Amino acid sequence: MSPLPGTPRGMYFEEFEPGQFITSPGRTITESDIVAFAGLTGDYNQIHTDEEYSKKAGFGKRVAHGLLGLSIASGLAVRTGILEETVMAFREINDWKFVKPIFIGDTIHVEMQVIETKALRRLGGGSVVIELKVINQNDEAVMKGTWNTLVVSKPQT
Repeated sequence: MSPLPGTPRGMYFEEFEPGQFITSPGRTITESDIVAFAGLTGDYNQIHTDEEYSKKAGFGKRVAHGLLGLSIASGLAVRTGILEETVMAFREINDWKFVKPIFIGDTIHVEMQVIETKALRRLGGGSVVIELKVINQNDEAVMKGTWNTLVVSKPQT
């Protein structure tokens, strides 16, 4: 059954509880992703864009931009549907760590756990703090940290 027109598909603030665990679908990182991100940001660092240079540098092959991985993680979090039409704002990223590189051809997904909620009635919702891990196809965390989002409250009936 699909939602009624005008009814958000995501979760309202009151529906989030510490301990909830959500997993996103996966997404494979492509060369096109890296090229497009380099063009969008102007970050043409050779470890991302030059195969021959990268063979001799740190990881032995090209790596995705760390911020590309973070951006894709944001999209994967949205694809879970929990914030669809109910998120007010993305408020903070805390304690973010780039643990391992993401390579062309890696498939990543996001594992999220709600760790804290705080009502902010004056804003018409509340703060939801989510511990987030970006996991590759080898079940290794490649990034992790916490995100703080503002989510709308359930409408009064």
